[in-house]
Amino acid sequence: MNFLAHIYLSFGDKEITIGNFIADSIRGNKFKHLPPRVQQGITLHRHIDTFTDTHDIPKISSKRLHKNYSHYSRVIVDIFYDHFLAKNWSRYSDIPLAVFVDDFYDLLEDNYTILPDGVKRMMPYMIADNWIYNYSKMEGIAKVLNGMNRRTKNKSKMNFAILDLEEHYADFEKEFTLFFEELIIFSQQKFKSL
Repeated sequence: MNFLAHIYLSFGDKEITIGNFIADSIRGNKFKHLPPRVQQGITLHRHIDTFTDTHDIPKISSKRLHKNYSHYSRVIVDIFYDHFLAKNWSRYSDIPLAVFVDDFYDLLEDNYTILPDGVKRMMPYMIADNWIYNYSKMEGIAKVLNGMNRRTKNKSKMNFAILDLEEHYADFEKEFTLFFEELIIFSQQKFKSL
Protein backbone atom coordinates (compact mmCIF):
# COMPACT_ATOMS: atom_id res chain seq x y z
CA MET A 1 0.00 0.00 0.00
CA ASN A 2 1.06 3.59 -0.48
CA PHE A 3 1.19 6.65 1.82
CA LEU A 4 -2.51 7.25 2.45
CA ALA A 5 -3.32 3.65 3.30
CA HIS A 6 -0.42 3.38 5.76
CA ILE A 7 -1.45 6.62 7.46
CA TYR A 8 -5.08 5.53 7.64
CA LEU A 9 -4.13 2.09 8.99
CA SER A 10 -2.40 3.72 11.97
CA PHE A 11 -5.87 4.27 13.47
CA GLY A 12 -5.25 7.80 14.73
CA ASP A 13 -2.22 6.97 16.90
CA LYS A 14 0.24 9.80 16.17
CA GLU A 15 3.48 7.95 16.90
CA ILE A 16 2.32 4.81 15.09
CA THR A 17 1.44 7.06 12.14
CA ILE A 18 4.95 8.52 12.03
CA GLY A 19 6.52 5.05 12.11
CA ASN A 20 4.09 3.65 9.56
CA PHE A 21 4.84 6.55 7.23
CA ILE A 22 8.65 6.58 7.49
CA ALA A 23 9.15 2.79 7.42
CA ASP A 24 10.13 2.60 3.74
CA SER A 25 13.02 4.98 4.50
CA ILE A 26 14.37 2.74 7.27
CA ARG A 27 16.64 -0.18 6.45
CA GLY A 28 16.74 -3.30 8.58
CA ASN A 29 16.63 -2.58 12.31
CA LYS A 30 18.16 0.91 12.11
CA PHE A 31 15.31 2.43 14.07
CA LYS A 32 16.10 1.49 17.66
CA HIS A 33 16.93 5.14 18.46
CA LEU A 34 13.34 6.19 17.77
CA PRO A 35 10.56 6.33 20.41
CA PRO A 36 9.08 2.86 21.10
CA ARG A 37 5.67 3.63 19.62
CA VAL A 38 7.28 4.96 16.41
CA GLN A 39 9.24 1.69 16.23
CA GLN A 40 5.93 -0.18 16.54
CA GLY A 41 4.59 1.86 13.62
CA ILE A 42 7.52 0.70 11.50
CA THR A 43 6.76 -2.89 12.48
CA LEU A 44 3.07 -2.40 11.63
CA HIS A 45 4.04 -1.01 8.21
CA ARG A 46 6.12 -4.11 7.50
CA HIS A 47 3.26 -6.41 8.52
CA ILE A 48 0.92 -4.50 6.19
CA ASP A 49 3.41 -4.79 3.31
CA THR A 50 3.88 -8.53 3.85
CA PHE A 51 0.12 -9.10 4.00
CA THR A 52 -0.34 -7.07 0.79
CA ASP A 53 2.55 -8.71 -1.07
CA THR A 54 1.28 -12.22 -0.33
CA HIS A 55 -2.45 -11.62 -0.85
CA ASP A 56 -4.16 -12.95 -3.97
CA ILE A 57 -6.20 -9.84 -4.82
CA PRO A 58 -3.30 -7.37 -5.26
CA LYS A 59 -1.58 -10.11 -7.27
CA ILE A 60 -4.53 -10.11 -9.68
CA SER A 61 -4.28 -6.32 -10.03
CA SER A 62 -0.52 -6.56 -10.53
CA LYS A 63 -0.78 -9.32 -13.11
CA ARG A 64 -2.93 -7.07 -15.29
CA LEU A 65 0.01 -4.60 -15.44
CA HIS A 66 2.95 -6.99 -15.45
CA LYS A 67 3.37 -7.31 -19.22
CA ASN A 68 3.98 -3.57 -19.58
CA TYR A 69 5.68 -2.70 -16.29
CA SER A 70 7.33 -5.89 -15.04
CA HIS A 71 8.40 -5.61 -11.36
CA TYR A 72 7.11 -2.04 -11.19
CA SER A 73 3.54 -3.33 -11.45
CA ARG A 74 3.32 -3.85 -7.65
CA VAL A 75 4.33 -0.24 -7.02
CA ILE A 76 1.73 0.95 -9.52
CA VAL A 77 -0.98 -1.10 -7.82
CA ASP A 78 -0.08 0.51 -4.48
CA ILE A 79 -0.59 3.93 -6.06
CA PHE A 80 -3.86 2.88 -7.73
CA TYR A 81 -5.16 1.51 -4.42
CA ASP A 82 -4.38 4.79 -2.67
CA HIS A 83 -6.42 6.52 -5.38
CA PHE A 84 -9.44 4.38 -4.60
CA LEU A 85 -9.03 4.93 -0.87
CA ALA A 86 -8.90 8.71 -1.42
CA LYS A 87 -11.75 8.68 -3.93
CA ASN A 88 -14.01 6.66 -1.61
CA TRP A 89 -12.69 8.25 1.59
CA SER A 90 -16.10 8.97 3.15
CA ARG A 91 -16.76 5.23 3.17
CA TYR A 92 -13.81 4.73 5.52
CA SER A 93 -13.64 7.88 7.63
CA ASP A 94 -15.92 10.53 9.14
CA ILE A 95 -13.06 13.04 8.96
CA PRO A 96 -12.99 14.84 5.58
CA LEU A 97 -9.95 13.85 3.52
CA ALA A 98 -8.65 17.44 3.34
CA VAL A 99 -8.73 17.73 7.15
CA PHE A 100 -7.16 14.28 7.64
CA VAL A 101 -4.31 15.14 5.25
CA ASP A 102 -3.70 18.60 6.76
CA ASP A 103 -3.55 17.04 10.23
CA PHE A 104 -1.00 14.53 8.93
CA TYR A 105 1.18 17.27 7.44
CA ASP A 106 1.04 19.10 10.80
CA LEU A 107 2.09 15.87 12.51
CA LEU A 108 5.11 15.56 10.20
CA GLU A 109 6.15 19.14 10.90
CA ASP A 110 5.75 18.60 14.66
CA ASN A 111 8.03 15.54 14.48
CA TYR A 112 10.49 16.84 11.91
CA THR A 113 13.58 16.16 14.02
CA ILE A 114 13.05 12.39 14.09
CA LEU A 115 12.25 11.98 10.39
CA PRO A 116 14.81 10.23 8.16
CA ASP A 117 16.74 12.52 5.80
CA GLY A 118 14.94 11.17 2.73
CA VAL A 119 11.57 12.02 4.22
CA LYS A 120 12.82 15.48 5.18
CA ARG A 121 13.88 16.09 1.58
CA MET A 122 10.58 14.84 0.14
CA MET A 123 8.29 16.56 2.65
CA PRO A 124 8.29 20.13 1.25
CA TYR A 125 7.30 18.85 -2.21
CA MET A 126 4.68 16.50 -0.81
CA ILE A 127 3.07 19.28 1.22
CA ALA A 128 3.38 22.02 -1.43
CA ASP A 129 1.78 19.84 -4.12
CA ASN A 130 -0.56 18.14 -1.61
CA TRP A 131 0.28 14.72 -2.99
CA ILE A 132 -1.84 12.72 -0.58
CA TYR A 133 -5.04 14.71 -1.05
CA ASN A 134 -4.55 14.73 -4.81
CA TYR A 135 -4.53 10.92 -4.93
CA SER A 136 -8.31 11.32 -5.14
CA LYS A 137 -8.00 12.82 -8.64
CA MET A 138 -6.83 11.17 -11.84
CA GLU A 139 -4.56 14.17 -12.50
CA GLY A 140 -2.96 13.59 -9.10
CA ILE A 141 -2.29 9.94 -9.88
CA ALA A 142 -0.91 10.86 -13.31
CA LYS A 143 1.48 13.31 -11.63
CA VAL A 144 2.65 10.67 -9.12
CA LEU A 145 3.23 8.13 -11.91
CA ASN A 146 5.17 10.72 -13.94
CA GLY A 147 7.33 11.47 -10.91
CA MET A 148 7.98 7.79 -10.27
CA ASN A 149 8.95 7.31 -13.91
CA ARG A 150 11.45 10.18 -13.67
CA ARG A 151 12.94 8.59 -10.55
CA THR A 152 13.61 5.43 -12.59
CA LYS A 153 15.24 7.58 -15.33
CA ASN A 154 12.28 6.75 -17.60
CA LYS A 155 13.03 2.99 -17.47
CA SER A 156 9.78 2.00 -15.77
CA LYS A 157 7.40 3.75 -18.21
CA MET A 158 5.08 4.09 -15.20
CA ASN A 159 3.77 7.35 -16.64
CA PHE A 160 1.75 5.26 -19.13
CA ALA A 161 0.02 3.31 -16.35
CA ILE A 162 -2.63 6.03 -16.07
CA LEU A 163 -3.98 4.60 -19.35
CA ASP A 164 -4.23 1.15 -17.75
CA LEU A 165 -6.06 2.66 -14.81
CA GLU A 166 -8.56 4.34 -17.15
CA GLU A 167 -9.06 1.18 -19.20
CA HIS A 168 -9.55 -1.19 -16.25
CA TYR A 169 -10.88 1.30 -13.71
CA ALA A 170 -13.87 -0.76 -12.52
CA ASP A 171 -11.77 -3.92 -12.10
CA PHE A 172 -9.07 -2.16 -10.09
CA GLU A 173 -11.68 -0.46 -7.90
CA LYS A 174 -13.50 -3.71 -7.19
CA GLU A 175 -10.23 -5.45 -6.31
CA PHE A 176 -9.19 -2.60 -4.03
CA THR A 177 -12.55 -2.62 -2.21
CA LEU A 178 -12.47 -6.36 -1.55
CA PHE A 179 -8.84 -6.33 -0.49
CA PHE A 180 -9.03 -3.26 1.71
CA GLU A 181 -11.83 -4.75 3.81
CA GLU A 182 -9.52 -7.64 4.66
CA LEU A 183 -6.52 -5.38 5.16
CA ILE A 184 -8.39 -3.21 7.69
CA ILE A 185 -9.25 -6.28 9.79
CA PHE A 186 -5.69 -7.60 9.58
CA SER A 187 -4.21 -4.20 10.48
CA GLN A 188 -6.57 -3.71 13.41
CA GLN A 189 -5.48 -7.08 14.82
CA LYS A 190 -1.79 -6.23 14.40
CA PHE A 191 -2.34 -2.76 15.86
CA LYS A 192 -3.96 -4.23 18.98
CA SER A 193 -1.07 -6.66 19.43
CA LEU A 194 1.67 -3.99 19.28
